[in-house]
Amino acid sequence: MPAKEGAAKEKVFDVQQFIAAQKQTLLPQKAVQISKLENGISRGDVAAQQIKAYEMLASFWKDSVKIFEPYAFYKSKAAKLDNSEKNLTFAARIFLENLRGETDEDKLRWKTAEAIDLFEKAVKLNPDNNDLRIGLGSCYIYGRGRSGDPQATMQGIQELLSVVKKDSNNMKAQMVLGVGGLVSGQYDKALERFKKVVLAEPKNVEAVAYMADVYAAKGNKAEAIKWYNISKRLVNDTHYSQEVDERIKALK
Repeated sequence: MPAKEGAAKEKVFDVQQFIAAQKQTLLPQKAVQISKLENGISRGDVAAQQIKAYEMLASFWKDSVKIFEPYAFYKSKAAKLDNSEKNLTFAARIFLENLRGETDEDKLRWKTAEAIDLFEKAVKLNPDNNDLRIGLGSCYIYGRGRSGDPQATMQGIQELLSVVKKDSNNMKAQMVLGVGGLVSGQYDKALERFKKVVLAEPKNVEAVAYMADVYAAKGNKAEAIKWYNISKRLVNDTHYSQEVDERIKALK
């Protein structure tokens, strides 16, 4: 069926195109270096050689050029080819950690998809690993969920619930469930999760700050200000305090 006229087409971040564009900006010496490394992929007639070539390319983009996307892309390629739980998990966590601060919607979709794929492959190798399931759930919530996809948020919540059903004291899972509640507008459920975390870990700054955010979203200014001030004391950083003071000022 043809798409409806005027329907919005979702843009896709093309990492290969991005790498090609970045290569055009390299100094001649580095351009020669990367060409040699790329030739190592096609020359590699066994998986071990290809993995080594991908790892060297990842290191080049991380250390010599300091651009995240090509680095993560080649780490992902190496991990998928190696197919070990350790390397799949490492690559997945690189993407997950980075996507939490991503503001470009196209890149966010790409990073989320990569992280989910890597975590899913690791979960297949070790289905009983709670940390992997928390990682997978986090990708849905911090990635697609944060960008306004309620279905993705629910997928993430289901993954995390499978962990807390087995271990209700898993504070990593409780924490991300709280975030899931916040991004989906289920503020009371979010508060319930964050309260559990703060009770178990009183110095968990992230949980305290999220508590303040939830109270602010609910319109409970007094509680929001109280928890923002607690987060300030825990962080004890001038820049952070200034940011929080701006939030408190906006609430008042």
